[in-house]
Amino acid sequence: MPRRIVIIQGHPDPDEQRLCRGLANAYGEGAREAGHEVTFVDLASLDIPFLRSQSSFENDPVPPSLKPAQEAILAAEHIVIVFPLWLGTMPALVKAFLEQVMRPGFAFGYDKGVPKTNLSGRSARLVVTMSMPVMAYRWWYFGHGLKALQHNILRFVGIGPVRESLFGMVTGVSDATRRGWLDTMRALGRQGA
Repeated sequence: MPRRIVIIQGHPDPDEQRLCRGLANAYGEGAREAGHEVTFVDLASLDIPFLRSQSSFENDPVPPSLKPAQEAILAAEHIVIVFPLWLGTMPALVKAFLEQVMRPGFAFGYDKGVPKTNLSGRSARLVVTMSMPVMAYRWWYFGHGLKALQHNILRFVGIGPVRESLFGMVTGVSDATRRGWLDTMRALGRQGA
């Protein structure tokens, strides 16, 4: 059954040769081949201001440049977020984007002090590239950056399940390995998973 999918390309570098861009594009190609409706949000092309106060987070409107992305998230049944691992977590641009679009009243609210999720019924996939081995990130560093994104942001607003596709040792990877990774993403896109 076709799904509405939003792919959030979180690599801050607009260079089309970036692996993150290839992975996101491959996922989108597979999804479209299978009849899914796909919307791309490229963070490198957006003006994403940093929030600097709790008052701004709670009361200011979402910047006009980010309103279409927020609407795409609201319309989506599945959210794919692609980014490189920088200092153990997502780049600051991705965090700034999430802070802007996942505002109170949109992504969550409170009912007598109890958090209320507003984005339930959506699933997500995190696609992350890194220069270290994936097992080292999971076992030595405990995958803390991804766990924070999964639990403290996505699940907090009701998004789940959240699945991962992690690609390690990406620096200097062979063409055959890269093609295999792109094929994996195309297959996931076809499944809408």
